[in-house]
Amino acid sequence: MNHLLWIAQVILAGVFLFTGFTKIFAYEKLVRAVEARSKSGPVGMTQIQAVLVGILEITGAVAVLIPMDVWPPWILLRLATAGLALLMVAAGIYHLRRQESAAPSVALFLLGLFIIVGRWPH
Repeated sequence: MNHLLWIAQVILAGVFLFTGFTKIFAYEKLVRAVEARSKSGPVGMTQIQAVLVGILEITGAVAVLIPMDVWPPWILLRLATAGLALLMVAAGIYHLRRQESAAPSVALFLLGLFIIVGRWPH
């Protein structure tokens, strides 16, 4: 089970590292791609907001990959994963309001939930 949890953690962190860096360093290109694909109008997120979300995503992803904790077992990992899962709830609501698919947000939320439950102390 430990190997499966580590694979899930690497996938979760990889997705959030990619999206976080994209929001920070390629905001204009990201906005053009999203607006071209969607019929819902402008993105509705300023560059400053996107950078803040990107920083949260990168910070959470790094915390998910740290192999040891300074606190009781796996608490930093569970807190970081819970923060990313809550971020996906907000992202899902955002996408639904724009009449887009929220499936990626739901999938990442469930992956985070799997990690939290799997790393819960017995």
